[in-house]
Amino acid sequence: MGSLDREYWRDSPERSPARRTWSVTTWLIALCVGIFAIDAFLPRTWQVVGTAWVGDPSLAEAARQGTLTYRVIPVEASPALVASVDQPVVALTPRGPETIVRQRLQSTPPIRKWLSFSTATAIYSSSPGTGFAGLEIWRFIGFQFCHADMNHLIFNMIGLFFFGPIVERFLGARRFLAFYLICGIAGAALYLLLNAAGFAVMQLSGGKPIVPGLLFNDPYTPLVGASAGIFGILIASARIVPNATVLLFFIIPMRLATLAYALVIIAVGTVILGGARSGWNAGGEAAHLGGAIAGWWLIARPEPLQGFFDFFGRAGGSFSGTGARRGAAAAVRAAERRAFEDAEVDRVLDKIKSEGIASLSETERRILKDASRR
Repeated sequence: MGSLDREYWRDSPERSPARRTWSVTTWLIALCVGIFAIDAFLPRTWQVVGTAWVGDPSLAEAARQGTLTYRVIPVEASPALVASVDQPVVALTPRGPETIVRQRLQSTPPIRKWLSFSTATAIYSSSPGTGFAGLEIWRFIGFQFCHADMNHLIFNMIGLFFFGPIVERFLGARRFLAFYLICGIAGAALYLLLNAAGFAVMQLSGGKPIVPGLLFNDPYTPLVGASAGIFGILIASARIVPNATVLLFFIIPMRLATLAYALVIIAVGTVILGGARSGWNAGGEAAHLGGAIAGWWLIARPEPLQGFFDFFGRAGGSFSGTGARRGAAAAVRAAERRAFEDAEVDRVLDKIKSEGIASLSETERRILKDASRR
């Protein structure tokens, strides 16, 4: 049985080819690619990605209280030519100018600078040279549509292209969009929680990362990428069609459920072991883990998705309360059963091809007969 013959790949009966429009998955890919392309042609600017207090601690405290005059030393390098620079912030004291803060500036496209997520911009930060930052809630969604480089964009879009349609057909277009955005928000929320806790531990322990599993990177470190939402989609796909075969690196065949949960295990291990190590993308993996948790929860309990975009019109279907949970769980079980039956049919057909129809047992003949009825 081909993949296009299976129920979860079919278009809804009420949608005719003449009325077919872009899917939500296609729109999401187009939006991510479009933002990346537009940003590439816009003039780059400096973005603060780290701050470090240096020098006399009493000066730092005075600067926090606003009783100290300071000056930000202008950066002469152009963000179009230099990837990153350090920018000192100098306090004017009776002893003369003294550096109190060193800011790390990174050359960044303007849209990514405005949409990227960080702990400092999400909660609160006030540092000499950067001013007030915080409560910029649009970044919980905006960061999902920005990418660090071409490789980052390509890998995320491949995942969205292959797995997004499975969940979109299962949930419907509007619920799928809500699902995707909520998984991304959950990724940012888990990153925020672990980074804020890590920053607090560092303050209390004198700069020592003594608690495994927390994120000890600078609160200004930007987070970008669609992968939190895509991890939610991947886990949801693994619950819908766990026995579907995927090709790891387009070469190695593997069950979808095996791939999905292996990636979650890698994310957990990286967060626990790599939170205090440079070179490990523990922050990104924390966002992946947050998206995966949300995806695992929502695909079996989609009632929070119902009505999320009702101001655009009815989303279709009805999910509410206990009935929603039972209906969604039954749908997941039915999809799993169909995937198992399809795998059995494929196995029997392979046997006929290699050994002939006379080699089939009575049970295998019954499998083919039931499949033909379906």
